[in-house]
Order: sequence, then C-alpha cells, then structure tokens
Amino acid sequence: MKVYIGPYRYRWVSYVHDRYMDKKYGVQWKESSTKFEHLLEKLEDGLQWLYNITINQIIDRRSDQKIKVRIDKYDTWSMDHTLAPIILPMLVQLKATKHGSPWVDDEDVPEELRSTNAKPKENEYDTDSNHHLRWDWVLGEMIWAFEQKARNDWESDYYSECVDDSSELLDGRFARFVDNEGRKAHQKRMTNGFKLFGKYYENLWD
Repeated sequence: MKVYIGPYRYRWVSYVHDRYMDKKYGVQWKESSTKFEHLLEKLEDGLQWLYNITINQIIDRRSDQKIKVRIDKYDTWSMDHTLAPIILPMLVQLKATKHGSPWVDDEDVPEELRSTNAKPKENEYDTDSNHHLRWDWVLGEMIWAFEQKARNDWESDYYSECVDDSSELLDGRFARFVDNEGRKAHQKRMTNGFKLFGKYYENLWD
C-alpha cells in the first residue's frame, strides 16, 4: 500500500464577527444585538466579499485535494488489520485536537454520562453538561478497539503456556485458554468500538 493525501484546499474566510461573538457569548449566540456587534457583522461581510473577489478566486482555480492511493494484493488479505494502524493515530490526533462534539445517543454511553444524568440546563437550547464527555468516551472506545486490532495478539492475554491435550499452537507456542469469559468480554468491547466507529463515522471531523 502507498498513500499520498495532500492538504485540503484552504479558502480565506473572515471571522471577525464570529470570533468576537463566540468569545463573548460562547457557542450558543444567536444574532447581533448591539451597535458594535452589527458593525463587526458588516465588517466581516465586507472582508469576505473582498477575499472572494481576490484571493479566493485564485485559490478556486487550483485543483482539489491531491490524493494518490496504490493498493497491493496483500493489503486485503487481512484488511481489518491493514487499516488498524492507519485509523488508530488519526483517532488519537482527532481526540487531542477536536474543537467540538457531535450529538451522541444516550444508549451508546454508560449510564453516568447520559443526558438524563446531567446537571439541569439553564436554557433549553444549551447542550447538557455531559455532551462533550459522551463524545470523549466514544472516541476512547474507538481508539481502544483499534489498539487491540493493531496488536494482532490480544488473545494471548487469555492464554497460558502449556503442553497437554487441551493446548493448541498459538504464535509459535503451545497454549490453552485460561479465561474464556475474559476473552469474550474483550472481544465484545472491541466489537462495540468498531460499531461506534461505523455509527459516528460521519462525525469524525475537527
């Protein structure tokens, strides 16, 4: 496999008004209410118009994001393992640098992180106090699942070396299961992490 993915095409955007409003009111601000805020809004619109007729016109003539992908036959022999070490660091970086959180269903997180167990909201349109914690937990479960998949030998945690009628060859040594329930719980958590990855795939952006 050989992959080259260039940077996204960047357009100049004016955030004079938006950044001021975010800093003053947080992410829940609705519209300008003071003369200064209306002035900033007009300034932002004017700057954006200027950007669009000058710099952004030049940028728009360029080609889109450059992507080159070569897949070898062996890449799909065990495609789940091939993708794991690629997806894993991307998830780790996303969790470290994200600037927001999508809506996460209560059913996908532990009881204590559900919206029903959050502190009362001041306004109906506010996000609850567990909103960002739910996304952090979901990302954590995805990361853990792909860490295990990238290991290849996670099942060895539940084997013990021995040579008897119940043993089998595992990674070049004879061993047998000593904690089958633990192995099943481990696999169940991994499967759930991959399920969450699929469900929230379109929310994997910063």
